[in-house]
Amino acid sequence: MSKKPLNIGLIGYGFMGRTHTNAYKRVNDFFDVAYRPVLKAVCGRNAEAARAFADNWGYESVETDWRKVIERKDIDAVDICAPNNAHAEIAIAAAKAGKMVLCEKPLSMNLVDGQAMVDAVEAAGVPNTVWYNYRRVPAVTLAKQLIDEGRLGRIFHYRANFLQDWTISAELPQGGAGLWRLDAAAAGSGVTGDLLAHCIDTALWLNGAIASVSAMTETFIKERKHTVTGKVEPVGIDDACSFLCRFENGSLGLFESTRYARGHKALYTFEINGEKASIKWDLHDLHRLQYFDYRDDSIIRGWHSVHVTDGDQPYMKHWWVPGLQIGYEHTFVHQVADFLENLAAGKPTAPTFREALATQAVCDAVLDSAELGRWESVVPL
Repeated sequence: MSKKPLNIGLIGYGFMGRTHTNAYKRVNDFFDVAYRPVLKAVCGRNAEAARAFADNWGYESVETDWRKVIERKDIDAVDICAPNNAHAEIAIAAAKAGKMVLCEKPLSMNLVDGQAMVDAVEAAGVPNTVWYNYRRVPAVTLAKQLIDEGRLGRIFHYRANFLQDWTISAELPQGGAGLWRLDAAAAGSGVTGDLLAHCIDTALWLNGAIASVSAMTETFIKERKHTVTGKVEPVGIDDACSFLCRFENGSLGLFESTRYARGHKALYTFEINGEKASIKWDLHDLHRLQYFDYRDDSIIRGWHSVHVTDGDQPYMKHWWVPGLQIGYEHTFVHQVADFLENLAAGKPTAPTFREALATQAVCDAVLDSAELGRWESVVPL
């Protein structure tokens, strides 16, 4: 079919810039959608690095000021891969200019900024989405399907963790292009906004709204040298966070995230226990969903592994033959495919900014709870 071009302006060319760009380049190879992403412009403050990225990935042009991208008449969609403290200003300006907006997670630095972003895209009526890509792991999408079909019955427990170990060294600096996630001024928070935000988004999608939280956080290394100033400065982000929660459906939640779990690079897992069945998933084995059904005959009852590669399972008909799995990068291809399909149909692509604002509300409540040492209700603005 003839495809309508959709001109992309990418702001930021780090790790997420690569994952998004790869998705734009591959989506039409595997998905029959009405639009064809065109890599029109990439924007970064370092012109030489931005040009190298553009040459490597096939972008037609380079900008060093994101405002120039938004002003350009040949840009249809602005993809924000800049640090968190830039999300609100860029998204609001892009929406006012009538551009579609795709924003990396978390939505914003805080709930106030997030609400302003929601107001802007809704006032402008522009398509928008946030890149919570783990929703689009086929096994996680299958988990959603099983829950919605009622196979688990009433949900009692939801538990999740996201563990890393890359910031343990006290010699690691904070700030700058590579380590802005350790700088509170650029990131807003540490593991809460970076890692737990993924866990929270998935939980809200699978199990519904969270009503209240009780959290604790810790910053293990209190001072680090700042890459930009060269001075040793206080560390303002949370290195670790754990919280309990109550979901509005009555189930209980337990969440943990840290960058101080030696031996774990990206251990993201969740388990959901229901009255009839339980499911669990592990990012390190992302193509498998573990399933236990109490209704099975007792002599064969037990956990079994569902290998999510068959064509009747989510997204998999677009890829290889059954038994051949896909990986992390494909989740971004799925998000682009969904965005383009929904764009043609005039439908929103989840999570929209408004849906991602619910995750931001939980993150803010978690940080408030940890600071104040009490249960906090999750209340949007």
